[in-house]
Amino acid sequence: MNDNGNSKKRRRKGNNNNNSNDQDDGDAKKKDLKGIIASLSLLEEQEKEDEQEHDRASNDDASFIEEKHKTRTKAMLDYYSDFQDCYSEVEESETMKRKRSRSAACAAAAAVAVAADGSDKAKPGTGSAAGHHRRLWVKDRSKAWWDECNQPDFPESEFKKAFRMGRATFDLICQELKSAIEKEDTTLRNAIPVRQRVAVCLWRLATGDPLRLVSKKFGLGISTCHKLVLEVCSAIRTVLMPKYLQWPEDSVVRKIKDEFEAISGIPNVVGSMYTTHIPIIAPKISVAAYFNKRHTERNQKTSYSITVQGVVDPRGVFTDVCIGWPGSMPDDQVLEKSALHQRANNGLLKGVWIVGSSGYPLMDWVLVPYTQQHLTWTQHAFNEKIGEIQNAAKDAFARLKGRWYCLQKRTEVKLQDLPVVLGACCVLHNICELRNEEIEPELRFELVDDEMVPEVALRSQSSMKARDAIAHNLLHHGLAGTSFL
Repeated sequence: MNDNGNSKKRRRKGNNNNNSNDQDDGDAKKKDLKGIIASLSLLEEQEKEDEQEHDRASNDDASFIEEKHKTRTKAMLDYYSDFQDCYSEVEESETMKRKRSRSAACAAAAAVAVAADGSDKAKPGTGSAAGHHRRLWVKDRSKAWWDECNQPDFPESEFKKAFRMGRATFDLICQELKSAIEKEDTTLRNAIPVRQRVAVCLWRLATGDPLRLVSKKFGLGISTCHKLVLEVCSAIRTVLMPKYLQWPEDSVVRKIKDEFEAISGIPNVVGSMYTTHIPIIAPKISVAAYFNKRHTERNQKTSYSITVQGVVDPRGVFTDVCIGWPGSMPDDQVLEKSALHQRANNGLLKGVWIVGSSGYPLMDWVLVPYTQQHLTWTQHAFNEKIGEIQNAAKDAFARLKGRWYCLQKRTEVKLQDLPVVLGACCVLHNICELRNEEIEPELRFELVDDEMVPEVALRSQSSMKARDAIAHNLLHHGLAGTSFL
């Protein structure tokens, strides 16, 4: 019994010892965990301090760099300001020198001119010295080609090839424009003669050559040639257009009706209408408006253009033009924007017809072909005869573009100046046609202008009945042709 009791005591004591050891191990682990947490906290605080220190350093660096940049910028601005002041002083000094030089030259030229005038009474041959001094500020350029063309014995055929008209027509234009474009001589230079001014413009329009080539031909500066072309074209529009390109008077209208009826059998036709496109360089504004989709698709090259709508008489002389609307506009929209449409709305075209292509709508005053499929014999016959009237306008535009080659390619003329140039070409075309100036066969131009049927092709029911009546009369009175058969 005693042994059993002792053994129990020993076991209890051993268990107590074990529990005491376990408790000591737990305390030690807690201490280690607290130490690790404390170490992590210290590391985290250290990292925060390092980050704050790095941010402070970065801010200091940024402030230093910004301050340095401001200092350099201020120094550069100060230097540039000083340089500008210095340059302004130099430029002002040079300007004063040039003014003094000009004054001295003018005084010298005037003295020489006075001396030459005084000596001319005794020595007539000394006038050339004054002329030489008067051209002191003109660059010496060769104008041998123009001097040769301007000689009376220059071949007429060569003159016409160069300027697209005979010498007599050229002289007529010079005479009519003289009061508008003639300039007076100055002390320092002689004015460019009227004939040379007109020749520069006509050569440029006829050949479409770049201004640098025109400059070499006529012995003038490039900017001078450009200025001359615009001045002469503006004078043509102001002086000659009211005389050579106007809607005909009543007496002339009756004659036009008779001529068109003799051609086609269609009564009361006063004009043949067509719209063509003139290529241009892509404009800086409203590019999409001038983009020509049909020409681009055909030529596989991006094309931009402006439109020229014209009405002609049986001889191919323009009686009305509308110039400058963007190339993206179809023919019917160009017609609606024209002064011709306004004239018709005011009742001035009542009871007469202007014949157009299928690109125009059928209206009370616009007569166009039948465009539907499966045409009757009567409609075929009408289209055949109306096509003969359309040819008058197409042939006129073919001669216009063939005679003035500048209309066939993109030009250096600015977009805002193009209507003046194109209007001058139409006036010159009329003068040549009225004076029977024939165009060389190799110069004839083949028109390539697509015709799109407008969305609303019929604008008047009464005009449809009138067209049917005309077609019926043509066929049943033996006036229609038979080529449609």
